[in-house]
This record gives sequence, C-alpha cells and structure tokens, in this order.
Amino acid sequence: MTIISPEGPCALAKRVSMTKKTANDNKTFKKGDYIVYPAHGVGRVTGVEKETVAGFDIEVYVVSFEQDKMTLRVPTAKAIASGMRPLANDKVLADALKTLRGKAKVKRTMWSRRAQEYEAKINSGDLISIAEVVRDLHRHEDQPEPSYSERQLYESALDRMVREVAAVEKVDRDKALEILSTSLQKKAA
Repeated sequence: MTIISPEGPCALAKRVSMTKKTANDNKTFKKGDYIVYPAHGVGRVTGVEKETVAGFDIEVYVVSFEQDKMTLRVPTAKAIASGMRPLANDKVLADALKTLRGKAKVKRTMWSRRAQEYEAKINSGDLISIAEVVRDLHRHEDQPEPSYSERQLYESALDRMVREVAAVEKVDRDKALEILSTSLQKKAA
C-alpha cells in the first residue's frame, strides 16, 4: 500500500523521520536556560524530567516564571511547536528597539478589532511584534489619557518586553525599563 501525503512525498518523509527521533534529539534547552513562552513571556528552565501521562512516559521541560509564581511543564518533543524559543539575539533586540523609535501605526478600525490584533501580537511571543504594540500604544504627556483597555494592553506588552530585555542584557527590571524608555523618547524627538 502506498501512502500519499497532500503535502507531497518530501513532507511525508520529513514527518516520518521526525517521529523516529529519540527524546534526546528534542532537547533544545538545558537547565538554567532562559526561554520565551508565547503566552507567558520569559521563564527559566529549572529542569528536564520524565513523567507518565495517560500511560505514556514523556520527557518535559520544567519552566519557572518567577514574576508570575508559576511553573509550566512543556513536553520536549512539542517545545518548539508550542512556540517556546530561546531569548532574542542582539540583532533582534536592536530591531525591536528600532521599532520602538518608529512612527506609531494606528489603524482606523474599531478598537475591539485592534485590541484583538494587539493581544495576538503580545501572545505571539515575537519581540518585534510586542515592540510594535508598545510603540503604537505609547502616549506622551501632551497626548490624551488612554482608555483602561489601552492601558492594560500597553502595560502587558511593555512588561513582556522589559522581561526579555532584562534577560538578554543581564540587567535588572529598572535598567531594562530605562533602555525601552530611552528608545521611546527618541521617537518623540
């Protein structure tokens, strides 16, 4: 019997070879690594454990999110597919800071639609997308007060960005916030 995949024979071969991997092949992160999980932001891998779930033995990353006082267990085989990634490199960080200095791009659509788009960008875990939200929702002193929901989204995006900048630059939260504030102020000049 021949199996034909709608994606083509190469995609099927790739999928089959992926299923033959051992658990050790999936270990992208090690204990002590800082990671970014899309829905939660920056966390730290505190260990790799074996667990039995529904009768199956699986290997999981134990990820601690200190600020949220939360621990997440992510199967090693599904970590990358779930969006878990290493911290941004220097080039991505520089691009994110450059994005903050850019001109705000506010669409003329209903707020509810824009809020959904902003939320999706924040939860994507992509530093550039999060920077776009911060840039678009940032208000200067001479601008009108933002609505409650705008302020909530702005603070959520800013917090995610501050955490990643702090981890990448190996500085505390206040210093990371200062770095972002400097980039946002350059936009005004």
